[in-house]
Amino acid sequence: MKCELCSFNTPRVTVTTAIIKDNKLLVLKRKSEPYKGEWDLPGGYMSEDESPEEAIKREMKEELGVDIKVKFIMHIPGNSVWKEKEFSVLGFFYLGDIGEQEIRLNGENSEYEWVSIAGLLPENIVYDTNQKFVEWVKKNFTFGLEQVRNLINQLDSTAEFKEHFLYEAILSGHLVVKYQNEKLVGMGWIFSRQTALRKQAVVEDMIVDESLRGKGLGGEILGDLIEWASKQQIEVIELTSNPKRVAANELYKKRGFKLHPTNHYLFRV
Repeated sequence: MKCELCSFNTPRVTVTTAIIKDNKLLVLKRKSEPYKGEWDLPGGYMSEDESPEEAIKREMKEELGVDIKVKFIMHIPGNSVWKEKEFSVLGFFYLGDIGEQEIRLNGENSEYEWVSIAGLLPENIVYDTNQKFVEWVKKNFTFGLEQVRNLINQLDSTAEFKEHFLYEAILSGHLVVKYQNEKLVGMGWIFSRQTALRKQAVVEDMIVDESLRGKGLGGEILGDLIEWASKQQIEVIELTSNPKRVAANELYKKRGFKLHPTNHYLFRV
């Protein structure tokens, strides 16, 4: 009996991760066909009885010899090829964190390289889904980390800046950045949350470079954050600010924020 199901071009599931260090993306040189000798992103195909997250963790253990923490980013449909036959795929893409583990390649790839995200060309990476993903990574994860570190230090000199937290924050909310002459001079972050009472958002990590304060940049950043919240149909935006930050507090009041009498507690875990 002819298998009707076998004629369906049902997508195969692929899993891929962006592993980033010092704002450089890990790429691998393929050792076999298809695309032998060309650059690829770490990943592979999902096996039977696996979830996509289980699959990417298995693939990274096999390909790189590492344990990985992952955070889902997006799906991308596309095409792949095997023995000159093209077929549909659905790519699951993740942000991956391997810490300081040493990479140990298996036989699938001949070498690896850390490539600057800003300078990476999507067309130099194989597979159409990977190319679309690299475009997204370039648009959203390109940073001068020393500039970010400098701004964070101005906000809180005791804070330890961790690169991966920056990328995870982008995935968890919306980051606004301001540049002047290619220098990062301001940033602000907002994330939404649905409570039992309302859809609300929280503004965090708003900072303008100390050399440019009082020139309206803080107002621009706050305005962009409020605009994003409006598009997300947020009902209430909340933020906290040190009373010593006089200019910042005056800005919030000017934009319509009302001082809310409440006890603000912190619990260190």
